[in-house]
Amino acid sequence: MNPQQEKQLIQQCHHDPMAFGVVFDNWYPSVFGYVFRRTADYDLSKDIAAETFLKAYLNIHRFSWRGISLSAWLYRIATNELNQYYRKQKYQPQSLQQLLENPHMEKLLHQQQDNEREMIERELQQHEDYNQIRVNLLKLDIKYQEVIALRYFEQKTNVEISLILGKNEGTVKSLLSRGLEKLRNML
Repeated sequence: MNPQQEKQLIQQCHHDPMAFGVVFDNWYPSVFGYVFRRTADYDLSKDIAAETFLKAYLNIHRFSWRGISLSAWLYRIATNELNQYYRKQKYQPQSLQQLLENPHMEKLLHQQQDNEREMIERELQQHEDYNQIRVNLLKLDIKYQEVIALRYFEQKTNVEISLILGKNEGTVKSLLSRGLEKLRNML
């Protein structure tokens, strides 16, 4: 949502409490995800996210656009709720500095960064490969698209595909073979 749309939405919320439903629908999943990643407790995260949106609903009339997005405001409320929770729990995390002073920690952090970078690069390459295949798959006749999609995207066996499409198994094998050959030629 761009800043102008957010301003309009905030104005609507000031005059019509029902408009807050749009705020909830747009930002609840990301705020809940943020809280869940911080707490790793599903029920607690639902409670904190609910409290976040209740406070936002009750205070939306005070929110005015001053260069801070609605999203940032919601995350701020969620952060405050998380902080309140941890204060009540007397949460005392180990200092990051203490962790970094451990000579083994630096090596471990670098190793984790390298592993994470490799994993992300692999996922990106797989995503790019998938998109290229998907674009070319759409250029094939529908009969080839169906069998290839069922076999490789849905992980169906030839027998299952033959049942789904109402074709005999030999025909499915033939369509798969010809469709894959055409796809290889496109790539």
